[in-house]
Amino acid sequence: MTTLAIIGGTGLTQLSDLTIINREQLDTPYGSPSAEFVTGELNGSRIIFLARHGNPHTIAPHKINYRANIWGLKQLGVEQIIAVAAVGGITSEMAPAHIAIPDQIIDYSYGRLHTFFEDEAVQHIDFTYPYNQKLRSRLINAAATANIKISPLGTYGCTQGPRLETTAEIQRMERDGCDLVGMTGMPEAALAKELGIDYAAISVVANWAAGKSEGEITMEEIERHLHKGMANTAELLKAFVG
Repeated sequence: MTTLAIIGGTGLTQLSDLTIINREQLDTPYGSPSAEFVTGELNGSRIIFLARHGNPHTIAPHKINYRANIWGLKQLGVEQIIAVAAVGGITSEMAPAHIAIPDQIIDYSYGRLHTFFEDEAVQHIDFTYPYNQKLRSRLINAAATANIKISPLGTYGCTQGPRLETTAEIQRMERDGCDLVGMTGMPEAALAKELGIDYAAISVVANWAAGKSEGEITMEEIERHLHKGMANTAELLKAFVG
C-alpha cells in the first residue's frame, strides 16, 4: 500500500480528524526536520503528517530545513506527498479563501539549500511538470466529490519571505504568468522529485496579493480567510484519502 504524507503549512499545524498512532522525531544527514512525524489514520487511511513550520508555528519560510523534511519522509517510506500551503491571490479567480491545485511553479527564492545532489556526479532531474499529474487529478476529483469549488490549474510563484511582496513585485509576477504567490513551494517540490516521491499541492488563498485590494494586508485578514479555506481543505483531504 502506498504511503501518503501530508505536509501542513500556515493554518494547518495539525489535522484535527487524524487518529494518532505514533509520533517520531528523526535525525537526518541534513539536520533536524521541522517537527516530529505523526503517523495516524484519516478517514480510514494511514498517513504521515508533518508541520512544515513546526508545531507550534515558529519556523519562517526561508529557515525551513526542506532537505531534512523530505529526506525524513523518504526514510519513513513515503511515496506520495500532498503539500498544503497558504498563498496570496494574484489573478481575479484566486480570491481569499479559494483553493487551487497548481500545475506549475516559478521560483523567485534564493539562498536556500535546494538539492540533495551536492557531493556526487552532476545530476539534472526533469522538472517540466513539477506536480504529479495523477495526484493532481485525484485531488481535483476529490474536490468534486466533496462539493468544494477549486481552481484545477494555476502557476505558483515562490518568493523568499518572510516579508510580503511589493506591488511592483506582484505586477512582475503577474506578467510572468503567476496566479498565486507563496513562500514554501520551493525547493520542497524539487527535493521530492529528486528522491522519486510523487508530489502535489493544495494552495489556500489567505489574502489578495500586494496591490490587488485596497488597504494594507493584515494578519487578522489572513487568519479570517485561512479559517474558512483550511476547513474546506480538511474536507478535501478526507475525500482524497477516503
